[in-house]
Amino acid sequence: MEVDAKQKEDAALPRDSSFGETLDEVSAHEQLDRNFSLLSISAVGIVTGNTWAALGGSIAVAIYNGGPPGVLYEFIAVSVFYWIIAASLAELASAVPSSGGVYHWASITPGPRWGRMVGFFAGWWNFFAWIFGAASVSAIVGNCTVAMYGVYHPDFTPSAWHVFVSYLIVTWSSCCIVLFANKALPAINNMGLFFILAGVFITIVVCATMPSRTGNGYASNDFVWRDWSADIGYTSDGLVFLLGMLNGAYSVGTPDCISHLSEEIPRPEVNVPKGIAAQMGAGFVTAILYMIAIFYAISDLDPVVSGASNFPLAVIYSQATSSNAGTVGLLLVILLPLICTIIGCYITAGRTLWTLARDDATPFSGHLGRISATWRNPFNATLVCGGVCTVLGCIYVGSSTAFNAFVGSFVVFSTLSYISAIGPHLLSKRSNVVPGPFWMKGMLGFIMNGVACCYILVFVVIYCFPYALPVTAANMNYSCLITGGLTIFITAWWLWKGGRGYKGPRAIVIGGSEIVDLPRSDVSEKV
Repeated sequence: MEVDAKQKEDAALPRDSSFGETLDEVSAHEQLDRNFSLLSISAVGIVTGNTWAALGGSIAVAIYNGGPPGVLYEFIAVSVFYWIIAASLAELASAVPSSGGVYHWASITPGPRWGRMVGFFAGWWNFFAWIFGAASVSAIVGNCTVAMYGVYHPDFTPSAWHVFVSYLIVTWSSCCIVLFANKALPAINNMGLFFILAGVFITIVVCATMPSRTGNGYASNDFVWRDWSADIGYTSDGLVFLLGMLNGAYSVGTPDCISHLSEEIPRPEVNVPKGIAAQMGAGFVTAILYMIAIFYAISDLDPVVSGASNFPLAVIYSQATSSNAGTVGLLLVILLPLICTIIGCYITAGRTLWTLARDDATPFSGHLGRISATWRNPFNATLVCGGVCTVLGCIYVGSSTAFNAFVGSFVVFSTLSYISAIGPHLLSKRSNVVPGPFWMKGMLGFIMNGVACCYILVFVVIYCFPYALPVTAANMNYSCLITGGLTIFITAWWLWKGGRGYKGPRAIVIGGSEIVDLPRSDVSEKV
């Protein structure tokens, strides 16, 4: 379908009134099938967030920042801030449900004067965040599978190419599921939800019962709750605590993921905020219980943090079960949910790129902005996401430090995209958006938005600090370099594209109400 010339002309006219309302009134322009229900979209959020598995996959890095007590308390602290961010995003999702997510909200909240530019940057930051997130989870899965092989082959020395082979297999298997099984995605994510809940339950039960049966015993209460240890060179424990919150932010920092499915669910203005709440609540509860269980199962912390294993969680599981079969079984229990997480990342990343492309914000937008008539999804955009992650995997083979520099900037990119929507919303006195069904009224909305913005402004800087002192080329935090470099690229692209066809999400008038109209691209007859 195409918008005729008169509609295009009207859509490009500047608007003085507020934006808002729901995409249900624009059903004549829809391109995606509404395959998801509240349950399945909540499953997408929980599966893509996969908080407990993300924490488990990066547990050794987290333990350096304060030991087990640091991991627990840092996670609780960062979760509180992300609940506030999630609430701020949920009310925008309720007012403006769109597959563009923060990209569209950031185009609306600043008002007509600045909306195009702010939304452009927010969209690209959000896209890079999801690409790096997908690559990081693929790397965790690659290391997990190599560790599973190493359990039964103690003389095996893992190399980067071993991880890369597994990385490629899981990347393209997940990408192909998103490409060719669009109608099955709700069922697949429901299955992923089962894997996550069953997996965390099994892991907690095994880690809570096996140490007493194997004779290893349990860690002390002091070890889990009180013994602070941070041998990373910083003299201030307070700063170590703040730095350690990055690990929790990595695991909970995806509250926008299901907003990118707003055009694929009935009543998104109601169901998307509910899905965000389910994602954040389930993620917090499962992660806390999981961490407590595995920390009590640790009998010797030194092998966990020594770096001898490419996947330290395997060492913890080995100590908990004292058997190869038990170790591999628990690794399999975390592997399956992580694969489902990668599928969710490609669902989100592909739809983010597609939304940018249909607004002519990307190179080759005519191709990337299409919906495949055969597969009923943004096929080309998702395919490109798989290609970009493959390139990142090649970087891993050449230099794990360079790879970590890219994927380590996930949290910075995602929070920058969030503040691009929440910050202007606050500065405009929350006046540029017509409230949806979920809306924080009165001073509550200002307080929540203000706290969210303050957290992001402070921690975007802190999360760029070196991971440890003294600083070396290997342990340097390159997030500031990657973020700055890619932002320069976005700026250059904006300077070129901003005056050459990019209009941003355009507004139309239907039934006397001004709403956000998603610019349309033709539905392709073939991919």
